[in-house]
Amino acid sequence: MKFDNKYLPILIGGIFALGIFIGSLSGTPSSKSFMAKKNTKEKLNKLIDFIDNEYVDDVNTDSIVSLTVNSILAKLDPHSVYIPPRDQAEIAETMKGDFVGIGINFYMHNDSVAVINPVKNGPSAKAGIKAGDRILYADKTKLFGRKLPNDSLFATLKGQAGSQIELTVYRKSEHKKIKVTIKRDVIPLKSVDVALLLDKTTGYIKINRFAETTFDEFKKGLTSLKKQGIKTLVIDVRDNGGGYMEEAIAIADEFLKDKELIVFTKSKKEPTEKTYATAEGSFETGNVFVLINENSASASEILAGAIQDNDRGTIVGRRSFGKGLVQREMDFNDGSAVRLTIARYYTPTGRSIQKPYSKGNEEYFKESDNRFLHGELYKKDSIKVVDSLKFKTKKGKIVYGGGGIVPDVFVPLEAEHGAENISYLLQSGIVGHFVFEELDKDRNAFTKLTFDQFKIQISATDSYFTAFQKYLSKNGLEVNLGNYKTLVKRYINAEFARQLFGDTYYYEMVLKDDAMIKAVLKEKQ
Repeated sequence: MKFDNKYLPILIGGIFALGIFIGSLSGTPSSKSFMAKKNTKEKLNKLIDFIDNEYVDDVNTDSIVSLTVNSILAKLDPHSVYIPPRDQAEIAETMKGDFVGIGINFYMHNDSVAVINPVKNGPSAKAGIKAGDRILYADKTKLFGRKLPNDSLFATLKGQAGSQIELTVYRKSEHKKIKVTIKRDVIPLKSVDVALLLDKTTGYIKINRFAETTFDEFKKGLTSLKKQGIKTLVIDVRDNGGGYMEEAIAIADEFLKDKELIVFTKSKKEPTEKTYATAEGSFETGNVFVLINENSASASEILAGAIQDNDRGTIVGRRSFGKGLVQREMDFNDGSAVRLTIARYYTPTGRSIQKPYSKGNEEYFKESDNRFLHGELYKKDSIKVVDSLKFKTKKGKIVYGGGGIVPDVFVPLEAEHGAENISYLLQSGIVGHFVFEELDKDRNAFTKLTFDQFKIQISATDSYFTAFQKYLSKNGLEVNLGNYKTLVKRYINAEFARQLFGDTYYYEMVLKDDAMIKAVLKEKQ
């Protein structure tokens, strides 16, 4: 698979990657240039071996290799990267879409492993584990009082499918300690968070990344929404940094007619590769809206670009990240990998949406921050477009290349200046931890409430807003939330809904006053 994901560390390593780089600099190799390249690689290998065997002190030669190759490949582009074995294992698992474990969402609360929620229908849920349980022992391994890092906890709780683990659990709500035997199983890692109705004829699907299972998850959600009679679909790829481009292409195919161009790629040596829609799309006539923001990248931009350039739907939000490069992955025996940029992709009108990276990696990734300073996230007129990179869609609409997808309908950040920092804070893990601790004070007070009863009760009080302000201060975050009360309450109340009732209820509450959703509903009238 071709992989395009912007969220990877800028580290490059491995002698073989050096060979790739040197080889990419030349055209048709002569025997003289071939020998020069071979001598260069042999010289570096010989130097590393010499240091490893003879240097007076112990040296981590792997780090030397990483530094050497890093300094060279940093001159290529920000997305050609080396991934160390541990990181590669985690990324591969995430992109595969599942793992083997016991199926719980947890975090270290004080000195113990606290269960936020067991995964629905997962091994822990079936064995009777409940939200709020503290895991004291995994078999005979003590987990409390040690402040173990998450990777150590994951390693303890994961294992082979079908293997068993005995957990010793303290259930605070019942003031008792119990032992539970759990059989590990395959746990899905959802890339589609939710598929729900915004109103009787409008469906909504949220995609958090493009993994191996994304199209299947998306198709399942779309099929369910179609059965409920939707005529409009909203696809939310805000903060979606990308993933497998094939999954984005398959999703775009659901909306485009046979033989409409989805995307094409150009590499150094291969001919231009064009990918067209098939006749198998299942939503080729309904209204389509795609939500994007400054963190929507790569595969998200392929999907948005295909919809926009074919005049198939409306792009709503703010200018996307601007990544138009395609990587190919090469795995090494030690579990590490290199992702090397092997092509550029272009939207159907022929535009590259890759933003410039000639000033170096640091400036490249800071460009998104600079959009705040230039006012782009508040006013569409502040978006810098390049007139020379102007393209026309089939119906004559002007679109631009050179740095992301510019939306058809612009929606600024929350109206109050500075709210962007609050929004990011509210979508971080700290809100989930706060809500867990509030629920943990008296879970029984919520157990008999229906969702409608819960909504009425929590909307009528400001006590959790006040408590959250104090919670932030207690944790060293001196942030004045007074000007953002409505926004803060929306996310706090939604997180309560998630932990009590599930993800669908979280989105039902958080989307109710979402500015982009309001823009969509207004646009479709």
